[in-house]
Amino acid sequence: MRDRIWPGEFSFCPMCGSDLDRVVRGGARRQACEQCGYVHFRNPGVGAAVVLRDGSTVLLVRRGPGTTQEGRWSIPAGFVDYGEDVRLAAARELKEETGLVAEVGEVVHVASNFHDPAKLTVGVWFSGRRVGGELRAGDDADRVGWFDLHDLPPLAFPTDAELLRRLRSGG
Repeated sequence: MRDRIWPGEFSFCPMCGSDLDRVVRGGARRQACEQCGYVHFRNPGVGAAVVLRDGSTVLLVRRGPGTTQEGRWSIPAGFVDYGEDVRLAAARELKEETGLVAEVGEVVHVASNFHDPAKLTVGVWFSGRRVGGELRAGDDADRVGWFDLHDLPPLAFPTDAELLRRLRSGG
């Protein structure tokens, strides 16, 4: 996948404005400027999620209007802001989307997300334990609910489906 040209790649150097060329640097194809030497390292964003469970049920949010995969369900998650701790980001996103406050536990899943070629991400899913808050949908979610692992609604993302499949089989 590293040699693929992804949507949204730079055409011009952000430093001097010259055309960027695809060159091999450090064993990988990168965009580089032959004029000023700038090399563009396009890195994926980082997403963080908290998985709240109650026995065989899991908390999911329905993606609201204007979001990717609108109307489908996902584990509450969002982007880690620059300079933000990944665990704090997971807790923040959970609170924004569900109104719940959780103690963030261990990592339960890490995956590369390729479902949006223009915005690749690496997701980190943490276990969580509810410690407060009122259950309500908010931010990017228009509904929130508890679902049995064996009777899930239509899911938005393959990486959530993979994790939930693992949880269903006892992993």
